[in-house]
Amino acid sequence: MILVTAANGNQGRLLVPKLLASGLSVRACVQTERSAGRLRALGVTDVVVGDITEPEILAGAVKGVEKIYHIGPTLHPRERDMGMALVDAARAEGVPHFVFSSVLHAITTDLVQHEIKRDVEEHLLSSGLEFTILQPSNYMLPLKLRPVFERGVFELSWSLERRQSLVDLGDVTDVAHAVLTDGARHAGATYELVGPGRYTAHELAEIMSRVLGRPIEVREIDADTYLRAWVGDTDPRQVAHQVRVLRAITARYSSHDFVGNPNVLTWLLRRPPTTFEDYVRAQYTAFTRQDSPWN
Repeated sequence: MILVTAANGNQGRLLVPKLLASGLSVRACVQTERSAGRLRALGVTDVVVGDITEPEILAGAVKGVEKIYHIGPTLHPRERDMGMALVDAARAEGVPHFVFSSVLHAITTDLVQHEIKRDVEEHLLSSGLEFTILQPSNYMLPLKLRPVFERGVFELSWSLERRQSLVDLGDVTDVAHAVLTDGARHAGATYELVGPGRYTAHELAEIMSRVLGRPIEVREIDADTYLRAWVGDTDPRQVAHQVRVLRAITARYSSHDFVGNPNVLTWLLRRPPTTFEDYVRAQYTAFTRQDSPWN
């Protein structure tokens, strides 16, 4: 039995079907009944609904599992507590292998979510559990492509001149699947997962323009505009942690590049990683289909 937390999130929606297709038993942990329904529709019969910082929820989540794949919810104000509590529960239960989805350059502690994940990494390293830590770079996400496809505008809330490395979630979950199905080979490892290329916003726009066959405008937006895309019209006082996370991202990425190296990912996949152009092309093909999940 493999426990996957945040199982209806960006990674979980891709990873869970891969595990099920391999004939593995999956227990999905989610926070809402709506998310639980989506997982059940994929074929997951064992779903835990609730906050894993609550002792009863946590005990039910880890009971009898052989492996845990923990994805910390980046914008959740109790992300650190969730990670620490899950590590402690896994140790108490005697879980043989704990796989943690962290973040590239977790030591960059002026990024709020990096500091949290760094702390969880340290707690895991000190737990005595067998572990594997994955450190993916920034995800290639449909959220940032929607304005491109619909309005021909690529928007970032940090300096357009700064370089960033990206990674495809399909590649990340392929690695997670490999680690969870061949744990002994990956025990004690920490892997940086980075796709090819180091791009400014202008270079990313050039790639998107080539795929779409039309010019793409590049626009730097302020942090508050970026915030509204993530938290909507919610009163900022009710999402203080989320606001702090997103403003820290804007500040860091405006003053420093955020880049890595694709060698480790290439080795783990045993194939070339997905390029940003590959990703945009696949997403745009899906976007233009009549039955597209984009619509």
